Amino acid sequence: MIAFWTMTGLAAAMAALLVLAGARRGADPGATVESQAGAREIEELERLKARGLLDDAAYAGARAEAGRRLLAAQATAAPIAGGRDRFWVLGGVALAVAGALGLYVATGAPGLPDQAYERRVDDWATRLETLEPPQLAAVAARVVRDKPGDPQALAMLGAARFAADDPLGAASAFRRLIDIQPKDAQAWARLGESLVRANDGKIGGDAEAAFAQAVRLDPGQLGARFFLGEAALARGDARTTRLMWTPLIAALDPADPRRLDLERRLPPADAGGRAQ
Repeated sequence: MIAFWTMTGLAAAMAALLVLAGARRGADPGATVESQAGAREIEELERLKARGLLDDAAYAGARAEAGRRLLAAQATAAPIAGGRDRFWVLGGVALAVAGALGLYVATGAPGLPDQAYERRVDDWATRLETLEPPQLAAVAARVVRDKPGDPQALAMLGAARFAADDPLGAASAFRRLIDIQPKDAQAWARLGESLVRANDGKIGGDAEAAFAQAVRLDPGQLGARFFLGEAALARGDARTTRLMWTPLIAALDPADPRRLDLERRLPPADAGGRAQ
C-alpha cells in the first residue's frame, strides 16, 4: 500500500509539471499580437473621431468591429505562469500527498489484507452450505493459511478451486496434500483431473502418472481408471484400455449412459495390443 501511495505522489508531481510546462508556454503569440493590434486600432479610431474625420455612425460601426476582434483575441489567449508559480504548485502537490500518506500511516494498517474482503470471508464462513465455489475456495484458503498442514482443509481447497474453474489452483492444493499424505489415492486422482482440465481436456504425461499412482494405491479409483483407459485408447493400447475400463463398466448401472458409451468404445477382446 505504501508503494501505491508513493507512485500516486509521483504521478501527481508529474501532472503538476505538465500543467506548468503548458502554462509557461503561455498564450499563442499570434493571439497576443492580434490583441495589441486591436487596441491600437481603437486608439486610432478615437483620434480620427476627435479630429472630425469620422461621423458618429461610421465611428460606432468601426469601433464595434474592432472591439469584437479584440475580445476574440483575448478569449484565445492563455494565462502565462509566473517564474515562481511552479514552486507553489509543486509545493502544494507535495504537501497534499505527504498529508494523505501521513494520515494513512497514522490511522491505517499498511501490510494487512483488505479488511472489507476479510469481513466478507468471515460472513461466508458462517454459512458454508450457501456458498458458491469461489467463495468456498476463499474460506478454505484462509483455513489453509491458518493451518497449512491440515489435510482436510487442503482437500476442501482443491475441490473448491476445481469447482470454481481454477484447475491450476486446485492442482497446487492437491500437490500440497500429497506432500503431507503421499498415499492418499483420491488426492492423486484429483490431481490428475485438475491437470487434465488445465490442459484443455488432454491427458498429459504428468496427469497420466498421477492417475496411475492413484490406481496403484487403490484399484477402486474408478475415475482414474477412466482417464487411464482414455489415454491408452488414444495411443492404440487395447489391452490397457480393457484392463482399465472393464472394472469401471461392471461398477456402473446397466442403464447408465456412461456405461453404454464405454461399452460401445471398448476394444474387443481379440484386438490384441492395438485398438481397432
